[in-house]
Amino acid sequence: MHLLAATPGAIEDGKDPVDLGQTPADVIVISAADTELAALSEARGELAEPPSLRLANLSHLQHPMSVDLHLDQCATKSRLVIARVLGGVGYWKYGAEQFAARLHEAGVPLALLPGDDKPDAELRGLSTVSDADFDALWAYLVEGGPENAANFLRYARSVLEGGERPAAASPLLRAGVYWPGAGVAGLSAAQEVWQADQPVVPVIFYRALVQGAGLHPINRLVKSLLRAGLNPLPVFVASLKDPVSVATLEHLFGIAPPSVILNCTSFAVGSPHAGDDSPDNPLSMPAANGAPVFQVVLAGTSEEVWAKGLTGLSGRDIAMNVALPEVDGRILSRAISFKGEAFFDEATECPIATYRAVGDRVDFVAQLAANWTKLRQTPAPTRRVALILANYPNKDGRLANGVGLDTPAATVHALRLMAEAGYSVINPPEDSDALMRAVMAGPTNWLTDRASREGGERLSLDTYREHFNALPWDLREAMIARWGAPEDDPFIVAELRDSDGPAFALSILTFGHIVVGLQPARGYNIDPTETYHSPDLVPPHNYLAFYIWLRHHFGAQAIVHMGKHGNLEWLPGKALALSAECWPEAVLGPMPHVYPFIVNDPGEGTQAKRRAQAVIIDHLTPPLTRAETYGPLRDLEALVDEYYEAAGVDPRRIAHLRREILTLSAATGLDKDVGMSGTDEAGDLARLDAYLCELKEAQIRDGLHVFGQSPTGRLEVDLAIALSRVPRGNGKGGDASLIRALALDHGLSIDPLNCDMAAPAAEKPLALADLSADPWRSNGDTVERLELMAQRLLAGDDQEAGPHTAAVLSEIATRIRPAIAACGPGEGAGLLRALDGQAIAPGPSGAPTRGRLDTLPTGRNFYSVDSRAVPTPTAWALGWKSANLLIEKHLQTHGDWPRALLITAWGTANMRTGGDDIAQALALMGVKPTWDAANRRVTGFEVLPEGVLGRPRVDVTLRISGFFRDAFPQLIALFDSAARAVQGLDETEDRNPAAARARAEGVAPRIYGSKPGAYGAGLQAMIDERLWADKADLAEAYLTWGSYAYGAKEAGTPDRAGFETRLRQTEAIVQNQDNREHDLLDSDDYYQFEGGAAAAVSTLQGCDRPVYHNDHSRPERPLIRTLEDEIGRVVRSRVVNPKWIEGVKRHGYKGAFEIAATVDYLFAFAATTGAVRGHHFDLVEAAFLEDDDTRDFIAAHNPSALRELAERLAEAVERGLWQPRSNSARARIDAARGR
Repeated sequence: MHLLAATPGAIEDGKDPVDLGQTPADVIVISAADTELAALSEARGELAEPPSLRLANLSHLQHPMSVDLHLDQCATKSRLVIARVLGGVGYWKYGAEQFAARLHEAGVPLALLPGDDKPDAELRGLSTVSDADFDALWAYLVEGGPENAANFLRYARSVLEGGERPAAASPLLRAGVYWPGAGVAGLSAAQEVWQADQPVVPVIFYRALVQGAGLHPINRLVKSLLRAGLNPLPVFVASLKDPVSVATLEHLFGIAPPSVILNCTSFAVGSPHAGDDSPDNPLSMPAANGAPVFQVVLAGTSEEVWAKGLTGLSGRDIAMNVALPEVDGRILSRAISFKGEAFFDEATECPIATYRAVGDRVDFVAQLAANWTKLRQTPAPTRRVALILANYPNKDGRLANGVGLDTPAATVHALRLMAEAGYSVINPPEDSDALMRAVMAGPTNWLTDRASREGGERLSLDTYREHFNALPWDLREAMIARWGAPEDDPFIVAELRDSDGPAFALSILTFGHIVVGLQPARGYNIDPTETYHSPDLVPPHNYLAFYIWLRHHFGAQAIVHMGKHGNLEWLPGKALALSAECWPEAVLGPMPHVYPFIVNDPGEGTQAKRRAQAVIIDHLTPPLTRAETYGPLRDLEALVDEYYEAAGVDPRRIAHLRREILTLSAATGLDKDVGMSGTDEAGDLARLDAYLCELKEAQIRDGLHVFGQSPTGRLEVDLAIALSRVPRGNGKGGDASLIRALALDHGLSIDPLNCDMAAPAAEKPLALADLSADPWRSNGDTVERLELMAQRLLAGDDQEAGPHTAAVLSEIATRIRPAIAACGPGEGAGLLRALDGQAIAPGPSGAPTRGRLDTLPTGRNFYSVDSRAVPTPTAWALGWKSANLLIEKHLQTHGDWPRALLITAWGTANMRTGGDDIAQALALMGVKPTWDAANRRVTGFEVLPEGVLGRPRVDVTLRISGFFRDAFPQLIALFDSAARAVQGLDETEDRNPAAARARAEGVAPRIYGSKPGAYGAGLQAMIDERLWADKADLAEAYLTWGSYAYGAKEAGTPDRAGFETRLRQTEAIVQNQDNREHDLLDSDDYYQFEGGAAAAVSTLQGCDRPVYHNDHSRPERPLIRTLEDEIGRVVRSRVVNPKWIEGVKRHGYKGAFEIAATVDYLFAFAATTGAVRGHHFDLVEAAFLEDDDTRDFIAAHNPSALRELAERLAEAVERGLWQPRSNSARARIDAARGR
């Protein structure tokens, strides 16, 4: 037996090795805290006989080569080494292990001290000083301050020289009030300066800033808050988990209740990992007065790096100061200070850094705090709020976009809630259709007839210029250079209504102190050709005018963007930690921002949190239900049942039934979707049988969610079953699958979630027999009866349940159904609470039907993941399984191993799943992440040996989304490091094509994405505005928008040639879908990324390549499907299913919107891929236009959608994408177009 060793790999973070160039000394001190290094530097200067001392920042010793250099040149030749390792060994694994080994070998004493005040047995175990010396040295640094710093050095000298030890560490105040000029002081020092009856705003920061003289940003922030008319209360703490600090905060808050809290500490009190035992968050204690907490970042990077780049913050800062604080519900404000070198200390051979505040960033945070306090102080009857509806594409049939949300109905409901809460809401619309009629009477983004519309509001050109001229010069120049002078904007009308002068016509409806506005378009509607070459297009004048009206004319005190998602948070600028030159800030300013957002989309919601200071109020997904069967599928199923019955008793009828089945299958195109060969009748019929069963059991949406309202009746029952269908937690007891529990209790041998649907049913329990009059022949029939039994039990049937089922039913009754019921009230209450200026409790995000019941009830400010822990071990398990299934599928279908794949990686999906896509990509390359068991952090990777893989490594290229780039710099570094390691292996071409290419072409990037500061894939406007002649035009847009290389050494380097090379080598395209709460025909992202990639590969190679659209909705059982298969399933199970159509008909305008959107997305896939067949269009036309009731519904509630739907079908015919089977289809299309 041979043991195959994996090759370990380190994650390159793009930083070059640092040679500190230090010479040996008596004492070496390494610390991540600049304040600590500054204090020790100062203390050394005050001592009469200090030991020779070298100071080093731990951040300079992250690269393995940096560690080795320092050990070789300095540490091993010194006398005592002391390092404070913040976060434990896992955060400095290579360094801690090498220092321990090399210094032990050299006989140099080592003290690896915890970076905080929490004991760490692993660090102590690696240390070689005595426990007494370890504890004494650690205590000096924990307590801090000048006296303890001096005694720390004296103690270190005594360890080396012998003699009397200095006094033990003097405890300093662990928490207290600080005031500029007075130092550590009591509350009275602040109160003497406060203004009477003004809001109190605590500023919470680490005690280390007091100990190490790092108070410049705190001092500036205090002064800015005073200028804003607020009463700042600067409080230093040891940490937010320290009992003394918590008690101090509670005492101070009790005397001076806060209105807003500004927090400058890092990390979180809570944990993003389910099941962790975390202390209570002190900033949400009752004494905190419900104050919203804003995260203020003291960045670890330099101001120069921040100012010049678009990343905003380093990966370390994102984790510590953004992602983890979101777990506590903190709202990201801005980075107000950066590290700069104060001086180089020749004696310690170390640059001494300090925090330097940036004035305008400090002022922004102060104004943001002031605006939230004003919102809080203003009584509801006089509070002014704007509700904003998204609109994309820019058509009148697609107003009020909101994924999974009946946005018009949600807006009407919000107006009612606000009226009931005392807001001044005058003449609100009676229902959603009335709201949309009012919106369409005014100037929407559809430019064709805008000038003739009289509704909406106006902003005078003079007023606009006043505010426009206040923008930073760079922004004004960019807008004028692209769009010309303000008076040239197409939304300018000649006269202001009540006086002379031109003005902007704005889509805004006023209902007293509440307005409802339609968010303007980015500008692609004004000049669609810009989509080719301007992924970072600046917004036009009318866009800015809209928000100027809201902020300065109307005087909005809060803006609410209704539903996923608008375009504000996607405007050009830094990824986060914005500057005044970033468009989201220029447009929105320091405005309180509230954002109802679907709970299963953490990525795009997080974008709003990080780039537009949004408070999320998460909302429930639409109800889910079984697709069941209908129409021709039901007829075909009956024929198949009859066929199999005849096979046993009436062989004469078999030939006749077979002909009928094949004829009906061919008439509807089902034979093509199923993949019937025509040469193997038995096999074809078995495939058809299984396909029909699978379609019937597919999960589809049943209507839309209305914000503030929980589903009831059948919708609630179906959703509760959907939530309990898959196992949760450990999958046992109440967390088991309801359907599996029913199967166990009825003595079934099959796994109903993973069985051959067409196989004969082995058992037919009597208890299930009467649930359906349909024949009971196959496993699929058994599964259907289990589903019907679940519905009956949840609908109140008093039938006795078996023990397994009873446990799950108890969980449903005590947890799941109450959680569903609490969603609607929680959402409405959350919105009103946020508008009261109150804190919103945090909650996890994710897909509820993927076993994530912890995301319910909704109405919370969701958070995402600890980016340092992605991919998780769970995601790796799924990714490994999916990778192997994908390889097996490709091998079976195409007769060879896949050797080069293109995978789309979205930030949202990786947040939702913990990194399934990245795990799959690594597995395909034969690389496995490594984790620190204590903190779950990904520490590196190992390249698995060829013998473990048993197949060639796949050369994987990632096309990442813009948000992935912003949120996961660590994952970019991980994948890039792994890809480069694979390219560097000495393996043969047939086993490692990436290495062979690297030997021939050089090591090259394998990660591509959007231009820095830009987002998207570039196809949406191309499709919507008909800017393409053939597939090559769509390929060009995809390549133009995505040809920027990323990695440890690349931060968006233009590399069109490199991206084209990768795509020319691609043998298949991979897109994963991780839940069934949506599908590929209700989002433009799928066709833009998946379809765009297919178009580009086809254009570059001159032939189509396979596209895999994999189903990861059940982590235990990933399914590999082709895009053609997935589209066929979605069209039949959802799009033309009367059950879905009736569901959206409950939603008036937005229901018709959903129908039109689905047709758009189907068309876009037809344009970019060969996956949409003519019969799919036939089915769609028959369902939406030939069906009188559905056509009349669309015409009555959203006539624009009917026209747009017909125009899209006509375009499919004109472009040769579809030849209608029905002779009357063209006439119906023309009639719907108004021709």
